[in-house]
Amino acid sequence: MEEKKQLILEAALGLFVTYGFHGTPTSKIAQEAGVANGTLFHYFPTKEDLVIALYVDIKNQMGCYVTDNAPIVPNLRETLRKQYLASLYWALDHPTEFRFIEQFVASPYLQKVAAEEVEKRIKPFMELLQKGMDEKTIRTMPVDLLFTLISSHIYGINNYLINHQMPKVQEHALISDSFEWLWSMIT
Repeated sequence: MEEKKQLILEAALGLFVTYGFHGTPTSKIAQEAGVANGTLFHYFPTKEDLVIALYVDIKNQMGCYVTDNAPIVPNLRETLRKQYLASLYWALDHPTEFRFIEQFVASPYLQKVAAEEVEKRIKPFMELLQKGMDEKTIRTMPVDLLFTLISSHIYGINNYLINHQMPKVQEHALISDSFEWLWSMIT
C-alpha cells in the first residue's frame, strides 16, 4: 500500500473513532495525514469509500492475525478456542481498530460493503461452524445465528475487559473462562 494512502487510513481511523463518521470532515483527515485534499480524493473518491476501505483494511489485518495465530486443526473445539482467543487478544492489542469496527457495524455503511468482500472474510468460519453442526459437535441452528452468537460474545467480553482494567493474568484467565462459557452454550 502506498505510503500516503496508509497515512490517510491511519489519520481517518483516529479521527473517526474520536469524532464519529459524520463529525469528521475529509479536510481534517487530509490535514491530519499531512496530505492535500486532492490526494485524499485521489485514493478515496468519497468519504464513504474511505470509511469502507478502512473497515476492509482493519478486518483484513484482524483476519490475518487470527489465521496466523489460530490455524484450523482437526479438533473443532480447539480450532474455535484458538480463534476466539486470537480475536480477543487482537482486539485488546488494537483497541482503536476494534472501536472502529464496532462503530462501523452499527452504521449504515455496513450495508454498502460488497457482498463478495463479506463472504470472502467469513466463509471459512461459516463452513467450519456448519461442519461442526453436521457432525453434531455443536448445536444445530441457523449458521448465521451461531456466527452472531459467537461474534456478540467476543464483542461483549472485549468491552467488559476494556471497562474493567485488570492484570494480564486475570484478563487471560477471564478470556479462557469465557470461551468455556461460550462452548457450553453452543454444544
